[in-house]
Amino acid sequence: MEHGGAQGFLPPFAHFATQAIHAGQEPEQWTSAAVVPPISLSTTFKQQAPGQHAGYEYSRSGNPTRNCLEKAVAALDGAKYCLAYASGLAATLNITHLLKAGDTIICMDDVYGGTNRYFRKVAMKMGLNIDFVDCANMECLEAAITPETKLVWIETPTNPTLKIIDIQACADVVHKHKDVLLVIDNTFMSAYFQRPLSLGADICMYSATKYMNGHSDVVMGLVSVNCDDLYERLKFLQNSLGAVPSPFDCYLCNRGLKTLHIRMKQHFRNALAVARFLESDSRVEKVIFPGLPSHPQHELVKRQCTGCPGMITFYIKGSLKHAATFLKNLKVFVLAESLGGYESLAEHPAIMTHSSVPKEDREALGISDTLVRLSIGLEDEEDLLEDIDQALKAAFAECKA
Repeated sequence: MEHGGAQGFLPPFAHFATQAIHAGQEPEQWTSAAVVPPISLSTTFKQQAPGQHAGYEYSRSGNPTRNCLEKAVAALDGAKYCLAYASGLAATLNITHLLKAGDTIICMDDVYGGTNRYFRKVAMKMGLNIDFVDCANMECLEAAITPETKLVWIETPTNPTLKIIDIQACADVVHKHKDVLLVIDNTFMSAYFQRPLSLGADICMYSATKYMNGHSDVVMGLVSVNCDDLYERLKFLQNSLGAVPSPFDCYLCNRGLKTLHIRMKQHFRNALAVARFLESDSRVEKVIFPGLPSHPQHELVKRQCTGCPGMITFYIKGSLKHAATFLKNLKVFVLAESLGGYESLAEHPAIMTHSSVPKEDREALGISDTLVRLSIGLEDEEDLLEDIDQALKAAFAECKA
C-alpha cells in the first residue's frame, strides 16, 4: 500500500526525509565536525568577558543539543522556530502562560485527558476561564468566542474518538477576532502527516513522547511557530518557567526524527490493515479510523493530511467485561497508556487515559465502557491481526461462560 496522492491524500511534504536527517545537524557547527550532534551536558558556558559569550550562557536558557533538535523540528513543521519542553503538558503550560487571569480559552471538548485535567483543575484555579466546545462545528466555535477569548485549543484527530477538525476553517473563524491564537495539538498526526501552520494555525504543539520521538523512551513537548513576536514571548517563558528537556532526551528525540518518515508510513499500513479487519468482524460494534471511507470526516482528512497515523478506536460488542477481557488476553499488543512508539499498545480510555474526565462528559463524548484505543506499531501485520483475533475469541468465550 502506497500512502499519499494515490489514495487521495495530500502528496508527501517535499524534502521531508532530507530535512529530518540534515536540518540543524551541520557538522561544521562543532570544532570536531561530528556528524551526529554531541550530547552537551554542561550546565554553564564560559564567557569571553561579562555578557560576551558564544551563544550559550546557562543550559536552561539554551543548550547546543536542544538547539539542534529545535532546528530540525522547525524544518519539519515548515516553521521559522521551534521550542522544546520537558513534556507535552509542559508545552501546554508554557502556551497557557501567554494569557492572564480573566482570559478565556476555548478547548475542543474531546481532547487528551491530561489537557482536560490541566485546563479544568489547574488553569481555572489560576483565574482563566475554560470553555469546552465542539470545535468540529464552526457555528459552535463562532458562537463561543467572546471579547475575553484569547486562545482556541484544538486536537485533530481528537483523543480518543478520532474526530477530524477542519484547521483552515477554524483559522478563518478564529482570526476574524483580534488577538485570538489558534493552537493545534498535532501529536497524533506528527509533522509527517499534517502541517497545521500551513493551514492557518498560530501554534503547532506536540507531545513528542509519541510519534515524533517514536521509541517510548523520552517524555518531551515541542512547539512550532512562525511569528517572531510569539516566538520571543514563548522563548522568554521557556527560560522563565524552566520546564526544559535534558540534553540526553533532546539527543534521543533528534535521533527518533531521522526515521519518522519511514515509521509513519508503516504505522499507516499496519493501522489500515487492522482497521479493515476490525470493521469486518462481527464481534466489533464500530471502528473509528480516519483512513477508512466509513469515517465521517474521511474526505476532510484526505484534504488536509498526507496520510493517517496508527491510532484506531473501536467499540467491542458486549460490556465492560468484554473490553477488559479482550485487553487482558492480548499478547503482542501491550496493555499500557501512551501511543506512537514502535510497539503496539492497547488501552481502555474510560478507565485509563481519560479517567480524569468527568463521567457525564465521557458519556456525552462516546468514551464508553466498550471503547478500546489501539496504537498500532511496526510489527508484522499478520501477527497483529492474529493477536486481535485470539483476544476477541477469548473475550467472548470467557464472557459467555
